[in-house]
Amino acid sequence: MIALLRYQAALLAGSHRWLPPVIFYAAFLAIGVQSGGPILDAFGWAAGGLLPVAVWLTRVCVTNEPPAARACAAAAAGPGRVHFSCVLTATGAGLLLALLGMAVVLLMSDPRSADHQVHVPVLPAAGAGLLAALACVLMGTAIGALCNWPVLRSPGWGIPTGLTAALLLLVLGASPANAAVTGLVTGSAHGTISTPWLPLAATVLIAAAATAVACGLSSRRT
Repeated sequence: MIALLRYQAALLAGSHRWLPPVIFYAAFLAIGVQSGGPILDAFGWAAGGLLPVAVWLTRVCVTNEPPAARACAAAAAGPGRVHFSCVLTATGAGLLLALLGMAVVLLMSDPRSADHQVHVPVLPAAGAGLLAALACVLMGTAIGALCNWPVLRSPGWGIPTGLTAALLLLVLGASPANAAVTGLVTGSAHGTISTPWLPLAATVLIAAAATAVACGLSSRRT
C-alpha cells in the first residue's frame, strides 16, 4: 500500500491537476479570513471550504490515471487496493490543505469572541478547528468517492452531482459537516469552544462506508 500511495502522490503532483482546487481554497481563505477577525468564525470558514475542495481532489485522484496504467496497476495490486490508494491520496492532500488553513487562521485571527469581548484559548480553539476541518475533508472524500467512477459510470455526472451534494451537506442541519462548522460559529458568539467529536465520528463512518462501496465496485467494474 505504501508503494501505491507513493505512486498516486507522484501522479497527483506531476499532473498539476491539484492546482485549481488549491487556488480555489487559497482564494476562499483570502475572502473569508480577515486580519483581526474572530478566531472561531475563521476556523469555521476555513473548515467549510474544505468540503468542496476534498470532493474536487477526490475526483482528480480517482480519474488521474490513464486507463492502460490503471489496468496494469490493478493487475499487479488489485483494483480495490488501487482505488483505495487513490482515495487515501486525496484525503492526505485535503489534510495538508487543512493544516495550511489552520496556520493562516492562527496567524491572522484574533483569539476573541465575535464581539471581541471574551478571550478564546488558542490551543483548544485550534484543536476544535482542526477536528472540524478533518470532518469536512472526510465528508468531501465520501462525496467524491460516491460521485465518480466506479459508482457513477458516466464522467459527465460526477462534477454536478458532487458539487450539489457538497453544497447541500454544508447547509443542511442534519449534516455532520454542517454541525462541525456551525458549532464553531455559534460558539464564537459567546467565546465558547465546541469540540466536534460527534460530527467527526459520524464522518469517519460515512467516509469509510463510501470508500468501501467504491473500492468494492472497482473490483467488479475494472
